[in-house]
Amino acid sequence: MTKNTHDSDVAFIEALAELLKGNDLTEIEVKRTYGEDDTLNVRVSRKQPVAAAAPIAYAAPMAAAAPAATPVAAAAPAAAASADPAQHPGVVSSPMVGTVYLQAEPGTPAFVSVGAQVKEGDTILIIEAMKTMNQIPAPRSGTVKRVLVEDGRPVEYGAPLMIIE
Repeated sequence: MTKNTHDSDVAFIEALAELLKGNDLTEIEVKRTYGEDDTLNVRVSRKQPVAAAAPIAYAAPMAAAAPAATPVAAAAPAAAASADPAQHPGVVSSPMVGTVYLQAEPGTPAFVSVGAQVKEGDTILIIEAMKTMNQIPAPRSGTVKRVLVEDGRPVEYGAPLMIIE
């Protein structure tokens, strides 16, 4: 690639970043072909404020799943449902954009459930991104207090997945 191509690529990437910001997008991916063996693949993403997205995208699944999963302790999840799970000190956030799977294959047991003890590094779920299954490890040892996502649902980068205390 020549210096001019490099300068135009930088300008192109800056324009994509402005497009993200101007249209309130979180991610954009573009492939530019210059010739038969000369392409530029660009993926630009930005972190969306989790606090703004969490109540809209995750309040309903969280409220519906918590009482069914732990009927004995229904009062505690109901009180915590009003608090923003993204601000909880034990929150496990999504490291990428993708589709969440709580089990390795359909019909198999979930990796973890509410009340389960996990060790740091244990797989707690899978996020499929671009046809790749990414095992998400527990960032710390503890007890799974809440599962904030539903199996097969899309998640954004930084979205709260679970609370481990």
